[in-house]
Amino acid sequence: MSKWSKVYESKEPYRAEIVKDILEQKEINAIIINKKDSAYYIFGMLEVHVEAKAVLNALKIIENDIKFEEV
Repeated sequence: MSKWSKVYESKEPYRAEIVKDILEQKEINAIIINKKDSAYYIFGMLEVHVEAKAVLNALKIIENDIKFEEV
C-alpha cells in the first residue's frame, strides 16, 4: 500500500470535490478524507489526499489550474 499525503483542505465539500475531480482528470489518484465533526458538521475540514509519488504534480495543478473566486 502506498502512502498518501494531504495536498488540499477546505471547509466546503464542493471545493474538495472539484479539486479531487480535476486531479483525477489529470490521472492522479485522489481521495477525500472527511474530518468534519459528525455531530455539528461545522467544525473540521475535508482533506484531499494523493499518493506520495504524485504530491508535487498535484500541488502544481492545484496552484496553477484551480482558482476559486470569492463572491
